[in-house]
Amino acid sequence: MGRTGAPVSALTLGTRAIAAVAERDVEDAVRLVHDALDRGITAVDVSDADGAGLAEDVVGAALGAALGAALGPALGDRRDDVFLTVRFGDAADRDPPHHGNGRRWMFRAVERSLQRLGTDVIDLYQPAHPDPATSLDETLDALADLVTQGKIRAFGIPGFPAEELVEAQWLRSGGKSASATHVPYSITTRTAERTTFPVARRFGLGVLAAAPLAGGWLAGAYRNGTVQPRSPRALEAPHAYDIGAPANRRKLDVADRLGRLADESGLTLLELAVGFALTHPDVSSVVIGPRTVSHVDAYVQASEVVLDDELLDAIDGIVPPGTHVLEGDTGVALPGLSRERLRGRVLAR
Repeated sequence: MGRTGAPVSALTLGTRAIAAVAERDVEDAVRLVHDALDRGITAVDVSDADGAGLAEDVVGAALGAALGAALGPALGDRRDDVFLTVRFGDAADRDPPHHGNGRRWMFRAVERSLQRLGTDVIDLYQPAHPDPATSLDETLDALADLVTQGKIRAFGIPGFPAEELVEAQWLRSGGKSASATHVPYSITTRTAERTTFPVARRFGLGVLAAAPLAGGWLAGAYRNGTVQPRSPRALEAPHAYDIGAPANRRKLDVADRLGRLADESGLTLLELAVGFALTHPDVSSVVIGPRTVSHVDAYVQASEVVLDDELLDAIDGIVPPGTHVLEGDTGVALPGLSRERLRGRVLAR
């Protein structure tokens, strides 16, 4: 993982879906983490906002934390076998001060995470998103202090916008600088190829590539001529998945073309999507979000797929390198693209 020197598996277990599983059955969620670890996944990426901390409780139990007796069976102490990354900054609960990248909340958030995870140190700690309300200098200072205190081993910052990665390296160098980043990356969202990845390579940053299935659009169900697919995410944000919405029609067409390409190649679309994300040399690990053991198996199988140049060229023909299908899929909205910044004034509604 970049300059941390720590080896990580090709796949990193994300915990958003695991939190949803835990809301139904905590023991099932713990077993799902165990199953992922048993299949060779050695990295876990958890947000303290997933399930308002429930995901951290589950991971702590699965890794053999003391909380395991309350949440479910733990199969011995597995903490030393796992590279544990934690993202903070998203709203952790309904208390307004419990979010953001400032020192005051960060120092409280890390203690809460350490307790829930049942560990005394986090391998990689990073903000979930940029925070316009907090200076990058303050965020970096606080993260460096957590390294000095021994509560985290390394820290990263989000890779969007990429210029913040450059600024972070300029503000801090040596052992107290960011050593990793995370960014959305999929066939339909390739913006990182011309923004984040070149910066990460220049400074030796590890890259966690998130959302390889584009939030489910590349899982295989979104094809022309099919009925509206149903999924937990589609229920949470129906506007983002409505195949009849004008903004989504191009994405549906792209998903269909990629699906046909996968069919012609003897692959599933999931295999094509995960294999694509893993192909990029600047990607350290791809974050996945399985809800079942069969999902874990499918992801692990996909991680073993090697895409040849002919297939990669065909993908480039559908979504050119460095581009994206929808601007909203690239990450946090850029302040420079706000109406106020573009017009120089607040527009009346």
